[in-house]
Order: sequence, then C-alpha cells, then structure tokens
Amino acid sequence: MRPPAKLEPWFTADQLVAWVQEAPDKASYQRRLAVWLTRLGPFPAAQVATMLGVSTQAVWKWVADYNRQGPDGLDREGRGGRRWSLLSVDEEQALLGRFAARARTGDIVSAKQLLPEICTAVGREVSLAYVYRLLHRQQWRKLTPRPRHVKQDPAAQAAFKQTSRKRSG
Repeated sequence: MRPPAKLEPWFTADQLVAWVQEAPDKASYQRRLAVWLTRLGPFPAAQVATMLGVSTQAVWKWVADYNRQGPDGLDREGRGGRRWSLLSVDEEQALLGRFAARARTGDIVSAKQLLPEICTAVGREVSLAYVYRLLHRQQWRKLTPRPRHVKQDPAAQAAFKQTSRKRSG
C-alpha cells in the first residue's frame, strides 16, 4: 500500500477543520474531508476512499489539487458540459427560431433540408446525425399525421362500427 500523501501547509490544523465545516455543498464537503482525513491520520488514500465511499484515484486527485492550487483547487467545476460544441445553446435556439415559423406551416419536411443552412451557420460541413442531435437537444420532434391506406373508406368504417358485435370483456 502506498504511504499517506504529504500535504502542503496551506492551513493550520484548526483552520483546516473550520474550512471543512464551511463547505457549501455535499461534494465540496466530501473533497475537503478527504484532505482533512489525509492530514489527520495520516491515513493512506485507499483508507480515506473506503471511509468516504469514493475511489482511491479521486482521493489522490483531490489531495494533488489541494497541494498544487491550495484550497481553491477543490472548488472547481465538474468535467461535464459541452466542451466541443459547434454552436452555443443560445446560437442553436436562434438558428432554429428562424425555422420555427416555416415548420409550423409545414414548409420544412426533413432534416436533410435543414442540413445546408445549418452547415453555413456552423461554418463547416456537419453530418446529418449532428442535425438530428441538434433537433433533439432543442426538443424538436417529428409530427406527422398517421398513415392512411389509399383505399380507405370512412363510410364503410362507420357502418362496420355500427353493425359489429361487441366483445364481452
């Protein structure tokens, strides 16, 4: 087992306890507690991870962030989000806003028709799958009438409903 991590002296022991208690949310509290337990024991990262119910790598990362950047190193944003997006959410909404009136009247038939205009807005060639994902992200959905048979006869259907026997349930 690896030895416990060494902590940089950003806080004294009392300041570290106060810093842990001032955590604004559960995730911050958990990260700060990992640093405090590493200093308190000093416990190895595997033991701290077991106590907190997280992975050992997470504890090593939190301690490394604390050592490198100080207490502010743990108050970072998560890794989620749209880091490689071609358009921002607002730009996507503005782009689809231009098509909304045409879509309501039924002028836009398919995503293939949107593809050239989206490519010019993005400034590069994009795939048809990108257009479908963009429409899905903005809660656009395909609304089409139900298919009807070419030989359908509404009068014959109404007559059948009147003369058919009711099934007992």
